[in-house]
Amino acid sequence: MQVFAKTDIGRERKLNEDYFYAAKPDDKIKLFILADGMGGYNGGEVASKMAVETAKDYIEKHFNKNKESKEKIEQLLTETIEHTNEVVYKKSISKKELSGMGTTLDICLIYNSKIYIAHIGDSRVYRIRKNFMRKITRDDSYVQTLIEDGKITKEEAFHHPKKNMLTKALGCVPEVEPEVYTKTFIKDDIILMASDGLTNMVKENEICEIIENDKEHSAENLVKKANDNGGYDNITVVIIM
Repeated sequence: MQVFAKTDIGRERKLNEDYFYAAKPDDKIKLFILADGMGGYNGGEVASKMAVETAKDYIEKHFNKNKESKEKIEQLLTETIEHTNEVVYKKSISKKELSGMGTTLDICLIYNSKIYIAHIGDSRVYRIRKNFMRKITRDDSYVQTLIEDGKITKEEAFHHPKKNMLTKALGCVPEVEPEVYTKTFIKDDIILMASDGLTNMVKENEICEIIENDKEHSAENLVKKANDNGGYDNITVVIIM
């Protein structure tokens, strides 16, 4: 397994409020986590780092006793998001300057030829298989609702002025319900995790092409492309293959 990851502040922001964790090749637990924080004076930065570290610790502590079945791993990821939300929410109400902070959170856990994904927010997880890239997660966003209601097209969504408006995030309310997905992960599959600093700047067909053309430098090349297209937000990519 190879992993290529990069985070970048972009061209417009003063802080990088994205945060990620990527397991090393020899780590026993193949765990990958990405968060895109928001809110407050430096609340987004606090929320994303806290979410990633809390989720990582929870999974590492409870994985061995929950790894024997697909259902138990899915339940573990659900509990991880619920626990992490509680931790971040309590922190957000403990200090005035952190009030209203929150974060997206995507967790990918690879085990026994499957990838288990827990998701909340509008960061994304894709799988590339045989040169075709498919989005696994569903954006928790106002614009996604408009697409599903047939009010706008995907092309219109890419340029929509309210595309950053979330309908669900971690740490903003006392309780959340994450989405959990289980997919096969086979030889030559590529997993891409990305904050919206990439997906708002680079279209999906271009993202797939950049990864396929130069896998080893794909993370750097994607960040460069997002910055070349404006770099309006922090950019984080984690590529697993």
